[in-house]
Amino acid sequence: MSKILFVLTGVDHWTLADGTRHPTGFWAEEVVAPYQRFKAEGHEIVVATPGGVVPVVDRGSLAPEANGGQEGADETARALDAMTELKNPVGLADVDLDDYAAVFYPGGHGPMEDLAVDAVSGRLLVDALDSGKPLGVVCHGPAALLAATREDGANAFAGYRIAAFTDAEETQAGLAGKAKWLLQSRLVEAGVQVEAGEPWAPHVVVDRNLVTGQNPASSAPLAAELLKRLS
Repeated sequence: MSKILFVLTGVDHWTLADGTRHPTGFWAEEVVAPYQRFKAEGHEIVVATPGGVVPVVDRGSLAPEANGGQEGADETARALDAMTELKNPVGLADVDLDDYAAVFYPGGHGPMEDLAVDAVSGRLLVDALDSGKPLGVVCHGPAALLAATREDGANAFAGYRIAAFTDAEETQAGLAGKAKWLLQSRLVEAGVQVEAGEPWAPHVVVDRNLVTGQNPASSAPLAAELLKRLS
């Protein structure tokens, strides 16, 4: 069995265009669904964050409406509470890529705040991409790709086909008008080819060793695709 690295945001907010802080963190489903899939196959999970801080869950992702009802919300909360790896993260700067068979970046709005400009994370992503190891990124996780630049300043993911949280979904969620920038638009500006699926529906794109998902509903299908590459 293999060791899989989960790289999570280390912040609890997203700074909006007017300077206010929107409470956020990581999105529960995007951690829980892949975690359960990987653990069921016997894989070991290690969580890493910038500075090794304990990651914070976006409280909105624990709401009944985000989990198909109260029962689902309770199950998600219990699953998160049981994940000891979340309570004992390693520092991103201390990660040795050679120790892992795959790398996974979940979303939530947190990565828009920190991983989008984190040079350590950016280098890890470039190295993971170049290694050929399975690399999974979902929803707002692709914000981290913006920091993945090569020595000439070009984005390492330019020309890659990906899925990411779309501007349409951000608009429907009511935050597009408040954001400093929108994920899909910024990725396209960096030369990344964002292939948008229907809002909120599962949508996974595979390009070489990169597996990406558009939204929370894409988390489990993305995990299944990563598992195929680990078998």
